[in-house]
This record gives sequence, C-alpha cells and structure tokens, in this order.
Amino acid sequence: MTDASTHQLKTNPRSKWLDVWREFRNHKGAVAGAIIFFGIVLLVLVGPFLWPFEPNSIDIRNRNQGPSLLHPLGTDQLGRDTMARIMTGGRTSISVGLAAMLLSLSLGTAIGILSGYFKKLDGILMRFTDLFLSLPLLPLLLVMMLLFREPLSGTFGPEKGMFILIVVSIGVTSWMPTARIVRGDVLAIKEREFILAARSIGGTDAKIIFRHILPNVFSPIMVSATLGIANAIITESALSFLGLGFPPDFPTWGRLLNDAVEFIQLHPERVFWPGLAISLTVLSINYLGDGLRDALDPRIRGR
Repeated sequence: MTDASTHQLKTNPRSKWLDVWREFRNHKGAVAGAIIFFGIVLLVLVGPFLWPFEPNSIDIRNRNQGPSLLHPLGTDQLGRDTMARIMTGGRTSISVGLAAMLLSLSLGTAIGILSGYFKKLDGILMRFTDLFLSLPLLPLLLVMMLLFREPLSGTFGPEKGMFILIVVSIGVTSWMPTARIVRGDVLAIKEREFILAARSIGGTDAKIIFRHILPNVFSPIMVSATLGIANAIITESALSFLGLGFPPDFPTWGRLLNDAVEFIQLHPERVFWPGLAISLTVLSINYLGDGLRDALDPRIRGR
C-alpha cells in the first residue's frame, strides 16, 4: 500500500452512520414516512399557536358546520373548530405515544439485557415476561383505568393524572416484545470474541454491558422504539374512544372519534378527520421503523 492510499484511508475513515443514512434515504417509504411524521409533529406543536381558534372555544351559532374557508374541517356540536381540536389532540396523543414508548423501551431493554447476560436471571425474567404476555391487554388496561383514575386525578389533577395513568398503563403492558428481541441479541453477542477479550482484561459486568453489549443492541431497540410509538398512539386512542381516557374537554384523537360517533350519519367527516390523523401517523411511523431496520441491520445494508 502506498503512502498516498494510506493517507486517504486515514483522512476518509468509513463511517457507520453515513452508511446508515445512505441506506435509509434509499428507502423511499421510510423517507416519505419520516417526512409525514415529522410534518404532523411540527403541525401539532406549532399549529395551535398560529391558528386563530381555541380548541375549547364554544360558538353555538356555528355548530355542526361543514368545511368552509373559516373552518377548513368544520365545527362540532358545540361550534368548536375541528382543526384546532385535531391539532391540540394530536399534541396529547403523540406525547402519550412518546412517553409510553420511552417507559416500555426502558423496561424491555433492561429486562432483555439482564436476562440474556446473566444466566441465573434468565429463567426468572423470561417466565415473568411470559406471564405478562399471557395477560389480556385491553381488559387489563380497563381495570387499571377504573382502579387508579380517581386517586391519580385527585392527586395530580384530571389532565395530568390521566396522562400519568395512561402512559404508565401502556408502558408496563407493552415492554415484552422488546425484552425478547434484546435478550436474543444479547445471547448471541456475549459469546463474541470482543466480549471474551473484555472479560480477559478484567472488565466488570457493568462496564461490558454499557460499553459493549448496549451499543450492539441499539439497532433492534431503535426499531422497537418506532413501533412502540405507533402501538401507544393506537392504544390511547382506543381508551379515549371507549370513554376511559382524558376528560371530555381535553381533546385527543380518540376522544374526537368518541364525540363524533353520535353524528356519524349526519356528519361523517367528523369521524374521518381524526381517523385520518391516527392512520397517517401510525402508517408513517411503521414505514419509518421499516427503513430504520433495513438501514441499521448490517446484513441488509449495502444489498
């Protein structure tokens, strides 16, 4: 190898994250999903500050109006602007999705790493995971809503109390797939040569886990994160649709669907708009996760 080629290798090292980005941007569905998702996030974060109508501003004279220049998505039975309520409700639904995903991801990653790395804990933690997998999700969530709604609402207030309850309920009932995926990767990684080398030079278990194991299971964690957001948004919407979520004056996409059911025959567009928002968000997140999986997996990258 010549000096010039050696110098070029030193000055232009191969970047893993550059390869990931190249693979991701070649995935058209993932790019479209990312644009749609971050566009929706930007709309629900910035839109309520720019929109002239308040989500809970009542105008009886303009109730049940169809789409118009003043109200592009129409109004509800109390004359409240549907566009304002969808933007404000989206902020709540996406916040619940992100917070529940972080809790679920933290629990699943911790249990998966401990189960895969420590053989003595594997049986106990996996049977614990199987126990949670065997529980019926929706009835369990309904019971948690009924048991803890009043105590948390009395302690933290109706909105904040319900936010905490829904996030914790979704988070503690959706960590199991992440735990199983992470455990499988850890079982394979801990027998690799670099892990054995780290042990041979006196590396502690904590140092090996945080320095070597955790970075190498980052790819499945990222994919689980995207899918976890979609799952949490759907679950929150289902709870709000059943009337067990946030208070009626606190809009979410599921609550808007619940309010519109009574008027579905006269005003079907009131069901269509929040349903479209949920569908677009979940679909874009799924495409985003699909692209991240392909980009982060070295066996697929570069095909």
